[in-house]
Amino acid sequence: MKLFSCPSCNQVVYFQNVVCERCGHALGYEPQSNRILALEPDGEYFVSVGRYTAPDHWKYCDNYRYGVCNWLIPAQSPEILSLASKFNRIVPNLSVPENMAPWQKLEFAKQRLIYTLLRLRLPLYAWSDGPEGLAFDFLQDDMVEDEPVMTGHNSGLITIALAEADDAERESRRAAMGEPYRTLLGHFRHEIGHWYWDRLVRDKDLLSQCRAVFGDDTLDYGEALQNHYANGPDMDWQDHFVSSYAGAHPWEDFAESFAHYLHIVDTLETGGAWGMTLSPHLDREKLLTTELNFNVFAESTTIDQILEAWLALSAALNTFNRSMGLQDLYPFVLSPVVIGKLGFIHDLVHGRVGNQNQIAN
Repeated sequence: MKLFSCPSCNQVVYFQNVVCERCGHALGYEPQSNRILALEPDGEYFVSVGRYTAPDHWKYCDNYRYGVCNWLIPAQSPEILSLASKFNRIVPNLSVPENMAPWQKLEFAKQRLIYTLLRLRLPLYAWSDGPEGLAFDFLQDDMVEDEPVMTGHNSGLITIALAEADDAERESRRAAMGEPYRTLLGHFRHEIGHWYWDRLVRDKDLLSQCRAVFGDDTLDYGEALQNHYANGPDMDWQDHFVSSYAGAHPWEDFAESFAHYLHIVDTLETGGAWGMTLSPHLDREKLLTTELNFNVFAESTTIDQILEAWLALSAALNTFNRSMGLQDLYPFVLSPVVIGKLGFIHDLVHGRVGNQNQIAN
């Protein structure tokens, strides 16, 4: 993600900030311009001030009142929910005060996901806009009968268990399942990968091209998952998949690869926004030397350029984490086969698979 600054006083601010601590102006994120705006009240709405002034008036998303969304909407719009919130179908019971903090964590992770999807200019439409439109249910176990809530995707509906917003519970599940990485943002990026398989592969008639890379998706999905959980991954899974779970079925392989592509491009944009240059003193072969001064979202940027920079950046970040006594930030190995899959995802999101010239907005 890029860095933001207050348009009124130039203080560096963060994506979810609602107030500039230096000048006191209200802040909001405007997705169409990809800017944080500094705001002053003007009647029942707001006007932007500082270097991003415009004649438009703005209002906050209705979820601003709950402290979970700082995204802005043009005042004249009939919408009350922002682009970040319009995909919500079910949210936690807001009459229970204990639900507010986990809901905020879920919303902040979802907003970061949507930020990256917008930067990639990928299609986005909500469940209210048509069949298989994107929707999110944030559920507690007491909201369903008989069995715990399972995080997953079904025909556009992404369900995230509210329990995943509990750090201790999520870490317990990560350890129990032998996963090297489990985060809320990771869940969102994986599940949205299933939705984009439908949008970019199935709906674009690119099944044969995708199967040539990820395998036969017509294999029985339920049976494949049962086999994965009963027997575990193949011994040589790291040669073929970015994670052991990716080996369960081609749909999971695609979703995992899609999630990792989002991990990589978002983190590289962050490194570039911080002006990072990596030049280790002992890197005589320059394998871990890079400058992150390129636009990772540009169509002209190649997957080789992305992954060369990622090799260096992820190695540095892992080393920083170890210095703090933490697990590796990116505990994954990208084999040549996995790199090929990430290259397919890169070409797919830029509309280059199957001689498609562009992705429709």
